Amino acid sequence: MSKDIRIRKGLNINLVGAAKQTVSKAVTSNVYALNLDDFHGITPKMLIKQGEEVKAGEPLFYNKNNEEMHFVSPVSGELVEIVRGARRKILTLKILADKEQNYMINKVPDLDTADGEAIKSYLLQCGGWPFIKQRPYDVIADPSVTPKAIFVSGYATAPLAADTDFILKGKEQEIQAAVMALSKLTPGKIHVTVGTGRSPFNDIKGIELHKISGPHPAGLVGTQINRIDPVNKGETVWTLSPQDLVMVGELLLTGKFNAERIVALAGSVIKEPKYYTTKIGAEISTFLYASGVNEDRFRLINGDVLTGTKTNTEGHLGFYNNTVTAIPEGDDYEFFGWNKPVFNKISTTRALTFSWLMPKKKYDLDTNTNGEHRAFVVTGQYEQVFPMDIYPLQLLKACMVKDLDEMEQLGLYEVAPEDFSLTEFICISKQPHQQIIREGLDLLQKELG
Repeated sequence: MSKDIRIRKGLNINLVGAAKQTVSKAVTSNVYALNLDDFHGITPKMLIKQGEEVKAGEPLFYNKNNEEMHFVSPVSGELVEIVRGARRKILTLKILADKEQNYMINKVPDLDTADGEAIKSYLLQCGGWPFIKQRPYDVIADPSVTPKAIFVSGYATAPLAADTDFILKGKEQEIQAAVMALSKLTPGKIHVTVGTGRSPFNDIKGIELHKISGPHPAGLVGTQINRIDPVNKGETVWTLSPQDLVMVGELLLTGKFNAERIVALAGSVIKEPKYYTTKIGAEISTFLYASGVNEDRFRLINGDVLTGTKTNTEGHLGFYNNTVTAIPEGDDYEFFGWNKPVFNKISTTRALTFSWLMPKKKYDLDTNTNGEHRAFVVTGQYEQVFPMDIYPLQLLKACMVKDLDEMEQLGLYEVAPEDFSLTEFICISKQPHQQIIREGLDLLQKELG
C-alpha cells in the first residue's frame, strides 16, 4: 500500500516545447565522450592508454581512493583522445566507436543466493556503481558505508524534464532485478516515489511506494528524503535515478553494460521536440538536428533548464542526463524592463507581474537573468518555494562564510545543489545558489567527512 505525500511549497515553471511522447532512434554517433566533471570528487587513474582498443563495458579508469571502483566505456572502439587541463588533470575521454559493437560479458551473480558483498563487488568491477549516489555530499556512494535507506524518485517535476513513466515502459524486469540486488546492500527500505497516476513501479516487489503530488521541487529526491526519512549527522542514504536503476538491472541480468538511454529533446527552439534512443556520451548533434531548430542563437543545455550545464552542438550527452534542452539565448537588453508591467515572464512577486493570475500558462523564456549580481536581500521569497524544513538563506550564508558548525546545524548534510535550483531561479540578487551549496558540501566533506 502506498503512502501519500503532498508538497505545498514550490513553483511549477511551465515552458513551451515539451517533448512529445514518440521515440525515434538517433543517428549513431562517431565519437563518444565521458566528461570527468560528471563524477564529482573522483580522482581517475587510467587503466588503458590513448590509442588502445576497448570493448563496451571494459574499464577505462578507476577511482584513486578506491581501486575496485571501475568506470567503463559506453561503447567499443579506440580511445582516441585524453583531454587534459591544468596540472594534467583529465577532463574528457573520447572514444571513436566501432561500426559493430563488441561487449565485455561479465559473469552475473545469482540474485537469489548472492549476498550483499558479492553484489557490491560485481557492481564496482563492472561499472554499475557510479550510478549510485549518496547523501550527504551528493557524490558517488562510498561502498564502505552502509546506507540506512535507498531512494528512487520516479516522479519528474523539473521544467521540460523527461516523463519517467514513459521512458520506463517495458522495463519492469530490469527494475525488479535492480531492486532485489540493492535490497541486500541496506538493512533499511528502498523508497520509491511516483506520481498519482499509474506507474511501472506499481507492480515492483520489495519497495516502499509513496505517491507524491504538488509543484516542483516535489520530484526532487532531496524533497522526498526530507519528508520520508531525513538525513541526520552520521547517517547516509543512497539515491538512484529511475533510468540508472534500469541500467543496473540489465547489467545484473545480462552481464552487459548497456549504455543506451531514452533522452527527451525539448525546448521552444526545437521544431519537433520528442524522445530519442541514444547512448551515454553520444554527440548531441546526432539527434538535435534531426528535430530541427528554429533560431540561430540559442542556449543548449545538457540536462534541464534549472540544473543542467551549458554545452554546444559539439557537446556530448552527460553520464546522468536523460534530457537535453534548447531555449533562446537571452543576450538582449530590455529598455526600462524594471519599470513596466510584465506579462511574458514568471515571477513569485506581484509587483508589476501577472504570472500568478495564469498558473497554467506556458512561457517561452530565454536565458536573460533580468538583473545583475548583487548582495543578498532578505525578502522571504526562498521560503515560499523551498519545501524542506531548512532555512535556505541562512544555510547559503553559512556556506559563503565557511562556518562549518552553522552548515551542520542548518542541515547541509541533507541537501544537494539541485535542491537550491528553484531558489536560484527566483533570486532577485542573482546569486549562484547551486555553486554556493556545492562549494559548501566540498568543504564539509574535506574538513569533517
